[in-house]
Amino acid sequence: MNVLLREWRRMTSRRIYLGAAVVLPLFLIFFMATIFGDGQMRHLPIGIVDGDNTATSRSIVRSIAAVPTFDVVAHYADDAEARAAVRRREVYGYLSIPPRFEEAMVSGTGATLCYYYHYALLAVGGEVMGAFEKALIPVRMAPIVDEAIALGDTEANIETFLLPMTADDHALYNPSLDYAVYLAVPIYFIMFQILVLLVTLYAVGSERKQGTSTVWLASARGNMLWAVVGKLLPYTLMFILEAMLAGVVFFRWEHIPMAGNVGLLALTTVLFIIATQSVAVILYTLFPMLSLVISVVSMVGSLGATLSGLTFPLSAMSPVVGWVARLFPVRHFTEAMQCVVYFDGGFAECWPQLAVLCLFPLVAVALLPRLKRILNS
Repeated sequence: MNVLLREWRRMTSRRIYLGAAVVLPLFLIFFMATIFGDGQMRHLPIGIVDGDNTATSRSIVRSIAAVPTFDVVAHYADDAEARAAVRRREVYGYLSIPPRFEEAMVSGTGATLCYYYHYALLAVGGEVMGAFEKALIPVRMAPIVDEAIALGDTEANIETFLLPMTADDHALYNPSLDYAVYLAVPIYFIMFQILVLLVTLYAVGSERKQGTSTVWLASARGNMLWAVVGKLLPYTLMFILEAMLAGVVFFRWEHIPMAGNVGLLALTTVLFIIATQSVAVILYTLFPMLSLVISVVSMVGSLGATLSGLTFPLSAMSPVVGWVARLFPVRHFTEAMQCVVYFDGGFAECWPQLAVLCLFPLVAVALLPRLKRILNS
């Protein structure tokens, strides 16, 4: 209790704790709840190169402009000018209609439409490519339809040989294809774990830096376990409350679908926070220099975004990287969270990830004797 009261006084007397442990997490919730807007990519700027300038080309341009994904912001004289605009990121792509396109289309002598898009940004590039392909399907089919109708065929029969198989798409777990559904929650916790790591690291490391570690240990009567638990408990409770608030904002107010059990997700979140704090204690024990370990923790937190498997599937990475990813609590949390939120998984499906999260505090406890020697040195 003495350690707990002492840490509470330290927390309330330093504004750095208020900013890092309260203000930034709350801002992060607001940021992730609002950044995706309505969850769809709309009004992406594109350009048009109309080298034909006929009724057919103008009709194509109007159909492209009607696509909600696009916002036609510029018309260019040639491809070189449009390509330069793409490189400058003034537009994310452009449609090029070559000269004498209408003539080639009517005569059936190989009319070609080209579209170009910026694919360095994978999500935006994929969205632009998909929108172009979907919007240009009627243009691609028009000559065949006109020829078949001229030969006396019916529209119903034309549809059977143009589209012999109809795709019936059902997007599992995210039928509206809302980016916020599968990005907001994981990205929030990936960024949240960086704050947890840094706050925990500073709370422990500042004692030695400020020369108060002996007072800290004396308040715990020399018991290193109670010293660490009493110091970190206020932050743990604060982080849990903030994580629960984030869950209310995302799943209740933002209406992100939640298929699984709320209690299991809460348990997973609590274990994740404790495991992340344990990683901070482990790293400080291994690198007991505050300026150095802050850099290490920042690197570890940033790698969590990649090694969580959110941006790139872990199965496609190198086997060595796959083993390294298991050293990050955020990897196991992401797997368990997705299992609960999207797949309605129960404890039977999530227990391996939960068990691994429980291992991190055990490793931290095993290193406490070394940490005590460091603090007493």
